[in-house]
Amino acid sequence: MTATVERTVRSGLHPLHAVLLAGTIPLFLGAALSDYAYSTSYHIQWSTFSSWLIVGGLVFTGFALLASIIGLFRADRRRGIALVYLCLLLVTWIVGFINALVHARDAWAMMPTGFVLSIVVTVLACAATWIGFSRISAGVKP
Repeated sequence: MTATVERTVRSGLHPLHAVLLAGTIPLFLGAALSDYAYSTSYHIQWSTFSSWLIVGGLVFTGFALLASIIGLFRADRRRGIALVYLCLLLVTWIVGFINALVHARDAWAMMPTGFVLSIVVTVLACAATWIGFSRISAGVKP
């Protein structure tokens, strides 16, 4: 008599996808903190630093978005969660791009809109990261 054991393969995010996704939070959070520092100190270097952090966050989010599109085709039964994750990343990238355009304004003209958008983008990036990493514990099959 032979015993058959069914093993489910747990496959989450690809390690590169996970690094790109996790890298969005510190970049967008740093931009929000830089905007706060700019609003309290009026030193222009905080605005410039925030702009660079937003661009870095957009690069990471763009590559994570590309990886999530590829992962959408790999998703077997949990395509709904993968689609929500993809849409949330897309919204994060779009709002982040608008935030980059607002930060391109001259000095104090970006306030308070830039600060509010930085907070919104940070919250969206946290939500996208949470949903992306929760797919690991859910056991998405390849």
